[in-house]
Amino acid sequence: MHWIAVQAAPKSPGVATEDAAALADVDTALAWWALRFTPMVARVEAALVLEVSGSERLFGGRAALLQRLFEAWPPGVALDHAQGSTSMLALARLWVQAPDAPIHSLPLHSLQAARAHLPTLLRLGCNTWGQLRALPRGGLARRFDAGLVDALDQAYGTRAELYPWLTLPEVFDAPLELSAAVENASALLFGARRLLAQLLVWLRARQQGVLALELLWELDARRSNALHVDAHHQGGAQGRMELRTAQATQDMLHLQRLLAEQLAQVTLPAPVLYLRMRTLRTQALGGESLSLLPEDQRKGDSLHQMLERLGARLGRDQILCVQPQARHAPEDMQTWQAWKPQQGKRMPEDALLPPAHAACLPTWLLALPQQLAVKQHCPQYHGPLTLLAGPQRLETGWLEGEVALRDYFVARSEHAGLVWIYRERLPAAVQTGTGTPLRWYLHGLFA
Repeated sequence: MHWIAVQAAPKSPGVATEDAAALADVDTALAWWALRFTPMVARVEAALVLEVSGSERLFGGRAALLQRLFEAWPPGVALDHAQGSTSMLALARLWVQAPDAPIHSLPLHSLQAARAHLPTLLRLGCNTWGQLRALPRGGLARRFDAGLVDALDQAYGTRAELYPWLTLPEVFDAPLELSAAVENASALLFGARRLLAQLLVWLRARQQGVLALELLWELDARRSNALHVDAHHQGGAQGRMELRTAQATQDMLHLQRLLAEQLAQVTLPAPVLYLRMRTLRTQALGGESLSLLPEDQRKGDSLHQMLERLGARLGRDQILCVQPQARHAPEDMQTWQAWKPQQGKRMPEDALLPPAHAACLPTWLLALPQQLAVKQHCPQYHGPLTLLAGPQRLETGWLEGEVALRDYFVARSEHAGLVWIYRERLPAAVQTGTGTPLRWYLHGLFA
């Protein structure tokens, strides 16, 4: 077995700690980060112990695992670590800052079970693990307790080590106490950024992306005599903001931009003392194939990220998206609706297939058909039109709506190019009874 003991290094005076402060809870984030490499992670005092022998083959050997393990930790947060054949050996080397110290020479204060008996052991002349192990086992157990002997056996690997293993929470829910009361909603972004950094560690450990999350803040009701609470707020002095994305993401910069846009529109009725961030919906992330060619590498924000930022700034009702409709009339085949993040879901494959007559459909469709002049039974649009393809017969509106009887043609104009026109096909009684001439309409233009 091979154990690794790690802990966050103490902050040195005079050293910038801006990156370290980016995490809301460094110790918890460290545990989540360690679970990416092995399920056997336990907390011992302020340190973590990892048993990695079962994961070495998965990562391509011990050296490759150690390289991946320490490269994945967020930069700016220094880590102290040590290794050993047992967890107690790795912890002792970590605590005494001696990664290669022999097990017999380790001081007694680095053995957790010996600390309660340290004064007595030092008076007996026992200063190291080797000297303690050389004492008679029976007398050691009677003079002190069996736990010390068992701990010594575990440290030397002759007795199994048992720990309550840490697990990842199913839902991310992290609180943050602000260092000072915040009265401006935009200033909440500093604390929210630390929670987002914590969220990223959790998402990477679970190999998931976030689809919806909420940011909650607790107001100081003592500073407001008439505190207004929205109907959606839970509790007497809480505020809430919900954030949704069209696609599962681990892009914290994008989420930070969305939060900044929404917080800029919030007015706080009282100062904020505490923040809490919680995931509402997550989704497993699939693999992505990237090209080695530089021209195929995407730059900038994706379409859904741009739409989400515009929606947060302008309001989602100001962004419209087209929705296909199962109608035969061209003007009813689509409608424009307010954009919603959930509309970014993949459509069924049969909905993406174009109809058989899609090749004859124009690029641009007029909002209202334009009636054309007719000379000698020939429709006119910047001169006479020459019919090239058609008729494509359309009959709709029998069950609901207005009845439409049309014959569509692709025509050519010497000055306007290709156009899409139709001939209004009146009922037979009207055509034969009154001799009403058929009317022609311009309905679309080809690019």
